[in-house]
Amino acid sequence: MRRAGILNRHLAGALAELGHGHLVLVCDAGMPIPQGPRVVDLAFRAGVPSFAEVLEGLLAELVVEGATAAAEMRTANPAAAALLDGHFPDLALIPHEHLKDLSAQARLVVRTGEAHPYANVLLRCGVFF
Repeated sequence: MRRAGILNRHLAGALAELGHGHLVLVCDAGMPIPQGPRVVDLAFRAGVPSFAEVLEGLLAELVVEGATAAAEMRTANPAAAALLDGHFPDLALIPHEHLKDLSAQARLVVRTGEAHPYANVLLRCGVFF
């Protein structure tokens, strides 16, 4: 049994399979999930777990070289915007519809219980060396 870090066996296993350039979508409970990517659904109740909690846990485990989010987040969800800006100074912003289209290229989708709009980010995995 793991002592710390991500304890969910499905999520820990999916993270171990990621490589350089793979995309991971971390999304709120309302984001449409495309056919194709592996999905680890962590949503339990509205707001549980939150987007922030899941993102922080993933960033502690992953090397991320870039991130993309919906431009609409800036006005519709300032808290999510501030969180992402704090982690990704070069955050790419695109229309939400384009983010939904790009999510089909994700290798992994991690669905949170977040119940605020536009709490979604597409992470691009990097390498540790």
